[in-house]
Amino acid sequence: MVFSSVSFLFFFLPVVLLLYYLMPAKTRNMVLLAASLLFYTWGEPAYIVIMIVSCLSGYIHGILIEKKRAGQYAKLLLSSSIIISLGMLLYFKYSDFMIVNINALTGSRLGLLNIALPIGISFYTFQIISYTIDVYRGRFRAQKNLISFATYITFFPQLIAGPIVRYSDIASQLTYRDGYPIRKTTSSSENETMNQYTSKSLAASISEGILRFTFGLAKKVLLANSFGKLVGLLELNSTMSVLTMWLISAAFMLQIYFDFSGYSDMAIGLGRMFGFHFPENFRYPLTAISISDFWRRWHISLGSWFRDYVYIPLGGSRCSKIRLLINIMIVWLLTGLWHGAKWNFVLWGGYFAILLAAEKLIRIDRIKLPKAIKHLRTIFFVLLSFSIFYSSNADEAFFMLKNMLPGSNLKLYDSITIYYLRSYLLPIVIGIIAATPIPAKVINYVRNYNIENSFIRKLNLSIIVDLAAPIYMLTLLVLSTAGIVDGSFNPFIYFRF
Repeated sequence: MVFSSVSFLFFFLPVVLLLYYLMPAKTRNMVLLAASLLFYTWGEPAYIVIMIVSCLSGYIHGILIEKKRAGQYAKLLLSSSIIISLGMLLYFKYSDFMIVNINALTGSRLGLLNIALPIGISFYTFQIISYTIDVYRGRFRAQKNLISFATYITFFPQLIAGPIVRYSDIASQLTYRDGYPIRKTTSSSENETMNQYTSKSLAASISEGILRFTFGLAKKVLLANSFGKLVGLLELNSTMSVLTMWLISAAFMLQIYFDFSGYSDMAIGLGRMFGFHFPENFRYPLTAISISDFWRRWHISLGSWFRDYVYIPLGGSRCSKIRLLINIMIVWLLTGLWHGAKWNFVLWGGYFAILLAAEKLIRIDRIKLPKAIKHLRTIFFVLLSFSIFYSSNADEAFFMLKNMLPGSNLKLYDSITIYYLRSYLLPIVIGIIAATPIPAKVINYVRNYNIENSFIRKLNLSIIVDLAAPIYMLTLLVLSTAGIVDGSFNPFIYFRF
């Protein structure tokens, strides 16, 4: 089941919301847990056991690590937890990749396991690892309530494709949420926490969630799917040109952005409907003026995860230049592998490692240039990265890179690509504008603009904006639903990671 499906929009979500708010507050985590397990079982019935085992492992290890934190066994228990979590991830995601490379290196003929990848395993594995590490570090106490812990790990809005929500982000919200406490308390410190998460009414929380979800749904169905169709049409173009390569990369970049940021918007919106505040995962990354700036804005939860649990423990930037280069390379090769068990993803990670190392050591990002030039330079390198990400293997990635750069043997353009570019010019323009803060700035400007004349002394346009917002969102919902009903099945791209 995916968010952009009729079964989710008109059956699963309404029923879960109704049950959730009809049940007593103290049972609502149980409702969410049951709904999350059903949601996962719907799409992956064979792998529900894997997720439950991972969840139990994180829960038990967290309690044991807290008990033994002052003793000599805490590090052993932490290692045990990480090995179990990573072991399952390695088995399901990387077994065939390792077998293929062993066969290539040794000439052996080991058979492939052909194991299907459990959906969302990359995300909930990282959540469990960050939880046990933070318990070991003493950042918070281990969660003793199995229902609450399991709700955190399996919560269906962010289970499949993130954002990677850390336990510290929602620990208090497992007990207190917008509009109500899940349980009563007499502790002054807990009362302060409760006040933080009961500042908004349930109606406001649900309304915000619906608006955010609808916006994300429109990004996925109306924009990402359109760019996905363009990529598919260009793939069938037998007369490849340099323009074809660049257009594939640009369309795929926009598809990935609106697909994944749309999913994140929907996940955040769903969380709001149930009273949770999830962290933002995208902040207009395509407006970045450097590669470092791009990664501060793109898939924020993944970048911060690798920073806090890999890069900083390795020594971060407080070390020699050689060590810094090694740290950056390790982090980005792992980031590439996290995205997929193929060499093009390793190449993609290494590509960003080189760019980020250049910015840190050579400081090319500090060269005085107009902001527009810095932005164009960043987009140039980002587009090259998406050609690597798009490719099915390293050879195809090198082929695309070779023909996107000067010296290509391909002709500059062809009539078929020009035709597709003209046909999709309007969606491309809309997509480029939608990927910037321009629409939000226009709305804020209108909202704060006052009209004064002889007929109307003062008209606050924020009233018009507030009245138009529900109509606008209803229109997006209708158009998105029509696109879902009429279109073919198109799951979120990050499901495969």
